[in-house]
Amino acid sequence: MSQLCLEAGPEKSSAGKAEAGPVLRDVRISVRSLDFFYNANQVLFSISMNIPTGKVTAIIGPSGCGKSTFLRTLNRMNDEIEGARAAGSILIDDDDILCESCDVVALRRKVGMVFQKSNPFPKSIFDNVAYGPRIHGLRDKARLREIVEKSLKEAWLWEEVKDRLRQSAFSLSGGQQQRLCIARALAVGPEILLMDEPASALDPTATSKIEDLIRDLRREYTIVIVTHNMQQAARVSDLTAFFFQGKLIEFDLTKKVFTNPGNRMTNDYITGRFG
Repeated sequence: MSQLCLEAGPEKSSAGKAEAGPVLRDVRISVRSLDFFYNANQVLFSISMNIPTGKVTAIIGPSGCGKSTFLRTLNRMNDEIEGARAAGSILIDDDDILCESCDVVALRRKVGMVFQKSNPFPKSIFDNVAYGPRIHGLRDKARLREIVEKSLKEAWLWEEVKDRLRQSAFSLSGGQQQRLCIARALAVGPEILLMDEPASALDPTATSKIEDLIRDLRREYTIVIVTHNMQQAARVSDLTAFFFQGKLIEFDLTKKVFTNPGNRMTNDYITGRFG
């Protein structure tokens, strides 16, 4: 697992301009001067940040600040929205995913997504998890069974469903359905996992289980999570980025953001003065 370099002070670009965030040894996603528009409406403004390998990065901020839009740029999900366009660059393993030649299907296989509301397909538990591998051409039944079992185990769901894999996914509880959606995302073998408020619709017990799962998954995956719950960000993340009105206000180690923020606006938000 990569380690964060904890030297104080902002990272410098080659042009000498200060960049937001701590100095990192192993960068997985490098966002540079990202602007984003819905038709003529600009919603992200010159976002620059480095997201490290093998860590959990939380995105916090009030509603409408651009958190989910930013998250969806990382696997081009915003492409599905008419009039949406991005400018700048997002490098994942040194490949610019915003370039016209980017293979979006391959990108979304590498960068999985879990949405705010659990959205299992109207299929069996087994077929939900096997859906992605089948779409990518896998037909070997034994291999599909292996992938389904492995993915359900990674999502901490196998022991609860192993005897009812042919039952409808809708027979599961809300928390189980969300873990099923996580298993479905893992089944195609991603390296990066995006989570858009994955526990916001769950009760405290199910939320706790999702948070424990996130901490476990970071051993194998780079995770970026959007959350309205600042306590959740403090519990599960290694780094935290604070967004406000489409701008990145502060990005640093989570402990520093929550105990000694470098920006007054960040301090006002996390202490409940607005938002």
